Amino acid sequence: MRIYIFTMNIYIGNLDYAVNEQQLQDLFSQHGEVSSAKIITDKFTGRSKGFGFVEMPNDGDATNAINALNGTAMKNRNITVTEARPKEEGAGNRGGGFNRGGDRGGFNRGGDRRFNRD
Repeated sequence: MRIYIFTMNIYIGNLDYAVNEQQLQDLFSQHGEVSSAKIITDKFTGRSKGFGFVEMPNDGDATNAINALNGTAMKNRNITVTEARPKEEGAGNRGGGFNRGGDRGGFNRGGDRRFNRD
């Protein structure tokens, strides 16, 4: 027999850049058991991107934490706390940068005919 344990993944936005994972875990631990707390950082600079995720194994505790903490101040910023949504297919690099065609911004190597070259 297999036992599956589902955790609720919670999104926390508008975090102060100085908030660390331990502080996030401590905040949510006031509302129940926390499986993990993760601050999302820039892969090049290592600096916080201002949002993170907390996993809680008990849905009731997680829902209570969301309701209690959404809109509250943490280090002088009102945080946004919601149930995390699954990442959409194809989400990731969205335009900008090097573009081999189309009209989505960035360096366009394709046949961009918006400019008269005469």
